[in-house]
Amino acid sequence: MSPKFFKTIEDKKIPLPVFFPDATRAVLKTLDSVDITNTQTPGVLVNTFHLYLELGKRVLIKHGGVGNFMNWAGGIISDSGGFQVMSVIKANPAQGKVIDEGVIYRPSKNKKILFTPEESIKFQSHIKPDMLVVLDDFTPPQASREQAEDTVNRTIAWASRCKDEFQKIYAKTPKAKRPYLLAVVQGGDYLDLRKYCAQELVKIGFDGFGYGGWPMRANGEFNYQVAQTIADCTPKDYLLYGLGIGKPDEIVKLVKMGYHIFDCVLPTRDARHQRLYVYTAKSIDQINLNDPKFYKYLVPTKQKYYSDTSPVSTACDCLLCTNYSKSYLSHLFKIGDSTAMRLATIHNLRFYSLLMEKQKTRLT
Repeated sequence: MSPKFFKTIEDKKIPLPVFFPDATRAVLKTLDSVDITNTQTPGVLVNTFHLYLELGKRVLIKHGGVGNFMNWAGGIISDSGGFQVMSVIKANPAQGKVIDEGVIYRPSKNKKILFTPEESIKFQSHIKPDMLVVLDDFTPPQASREQAEDTVNRTIAWASRCKDEFQKIYAKTPKAKRPYLLAVVQGGDYLDLRKYCAQELVKIGFDGFGYGGWPMRANGEFNYQVAQTIADCTPKDYLLYGLGIGKPDEIVKLVKMGYHIFDCVLPTRDARHQRLYVYTAKSIDQINLNDPKFYKYLVPTKQKYYSDTSPVSTACDCLLCTNYSKSYLSHLFKIGDSTAMRLATIHNLRFYSLLMEKQKTRLT
């Protein structure tokens, strides 16, 4: 039976599907936790690799977890940082390398850090998330068959080590109070490797699978074939996670495939760069996700908005849309005031929480 809720360690039940924005370093840029709550966003994702390097476990232990640290009462997922390893180390070998034992990271010429699957799980336990993600070896875009096989084999081996460490740490914790442990399916565009990776991970046993690696084809199109292959190989009682997947139309299609959880930097990053997501409907009640053009982008700094007295969207009830005009937001961006980024980010997050609300309605 497919999961209906994302359950937190505090026994709160968050209805699925959900979108968790990326609070990478325990903050959503320009917002505080009260702002996030007011957008009706149910949870956030934090990045293990960044917090490991930049915050350390002592602060987390003193606060009793990242939730208390940032005064956040919603759901929390801790990403292992596998993608960051790819983007930092695989893109720049001078900064480190991936070996079977783990990841060697060189932040400077005189410093070397070995980040292992076991260390990842240990550190994530100090974050006290509701879901931990195993450390995986990201299959690079356009990887050769041999490269993809290496990342798959290493991902499986690391997942097993993560599971062992997880069981040691939570051995005395009742299962009902344990966080989820998510494995990541790698293999690039090679469907047989994706299938093999998923089958081997099932043997180890997890609470869910994540779509690992780069989801775009070389031509820039989303690889729905890989997404479907992973979904087909995922046990019915597992959570299915579109890691880093965030375009609204892609989310809608993946929910139809059975995906439950999504995270992405898109809504917050785009907001800071003057790109707002707007439903084409006239009201919240009229939002229709079956319409192929159910949303559009709005760039408030365009000349035509300088004197526009209408709200950014009449199909939104966020702080921006219920209190300010396009003209005022345009002015704030024009003068470089940080309030513009805050209001735009609040709007985009509310767009995404509405997106998930509408999909819950479609599934019932």
